[in-house]
Amino acid sequence: MGSDKNFVEFIVGQMRDAGCISSRKMFGEYAIYCDSKVVALVCDNQLFVKPTKGGRAYIGTIVEAAPYPGAKLYFLIEDAFESHEWLSGLITITTQELLPPPTKKKLYDKELK
Repeated sequence: MGSDKNFVEFIVGQMRDAGCISSRKMFGEYAIYCDSKVVALVCDNQLFVKPTKGGRAYIGTIVEAAPYPGAKLYFLIEDAFESHEWLSGLITITTQELLPPPTKKKLYDKELK
């Protein structure tokens, strides 16, 4: 079952204070971006945030789950997304700890070497 676009738009709105937030539909589900970094997935109308040390400390009691079969474990955010301040805080921390996405030029340069 794919995620509901209205749910995704709600989640994106709840993260609004973390930076430039956007979503992209992928295979019936959604990737959530903050400042060009994939920070979360929405699968089956559930929010999965990429795990980071800072995120783990911020959340406290962690629930980890795979967003889809064969995926790595993410932080499953069950109810806390109702607070936009809390969720924006988590996404800010997560974004700060993730590496920037590779540029296409760097990917191309690696292929040549």
